[in-house]
Amino acid sequence: MRLSRMLSFAGLRRVMLFIAFSSFMASAPAIQAVSLDVPYVPTPDDVVNRMLEVAQVGPEDFVIDLGSGDGRIAIAAVKDHGARGAMGVDINPERIAEAVANAREAGVSEKVEFRQQDLFHTDFSQASVLTMYLLPDVNVALRDKVLQLKPGTRVVSHAFDMADWESDHYERVDGRSVYMWVVPAPVEGRWKLEGPQGVLELDLAQNFQLLTGTAQDAEGRTQPVTGKLNGAAIELQVGEGTQARQFKGNVQGSSLLASTGMNGAEPGQTWKGERL
Repeated sequence: MRLSRMLSFAGLRRVMLFIAFSSFMASAPAIQAVSLDVPYVPTPDDVVNRMLEVAQVGPEDFVIDLGSGDGRIAIAAVKDHGARGAMGVDINPERIAEAVANAREAGVSEKVEFRQQDLFHTDFSQASVLTMYLLPDVNVALRDKVLQLKPGTRVVSHAFDMADWESDHYERVDGRSVYMWVVPAPVEGRWKLEGPQGVLELDLAQNFQLLTGTAQDAEGRTQPVTGKLNGAAIELQVGEGTQARQFKGNVQGSSLLASTGMNGAEPGQTWKGERL
């Protein structure tokens, strides 16, 4: 009887503690957690090859593969596509050991490194090409960090997208999805463009690689602006209809250099811009 009462009291105490904890969690701010326990499923070799082809990997590139598994993407980047170097990141020590052994067997150990590391604590800023085969919520959780990479960095994902960041390229390879994004330069804000036809002040809003906004000339006339980015390359249309002006150029930090034509004419006017 005494033991039974002790068990009853212990059980009641656990219930009360659970109720108290549940009440606390219900009143606490929501915390978004992303699991890194991504099941390991190797990317088929033909998909690996196509991912690297889509990114146009070459001798100037350093490739970083997130969730690198047995290392096949990082190894192929160097061995088959001539990348100057590559790094694979995986949280599983068994996969890292396997990747190191595979790199040694492929004869690329001097150019390929593998790190056992949490993706969210990894510095991948040196990548010119970033590859991944992760789950959708992990892709989205990494997105802000990816967008901080150097403009023009190519990002290639096997199977999963990045939610409302529309890919610059998409294709199917043997029934599997391959997505590629090009990290766009940050251009949101106010700009001043000066050229042969005067001065334009642009007020640009940016949604990933897509641009909208307005342009105001020296007389105070306002026109709509639409455009897009491909890394640091920028295209803008100022105005509408047959009088619209098409600008093509490049953004370098707080400066912009572009050429323009009108009504389909060959570009010939140089415009220089700076951020206000």
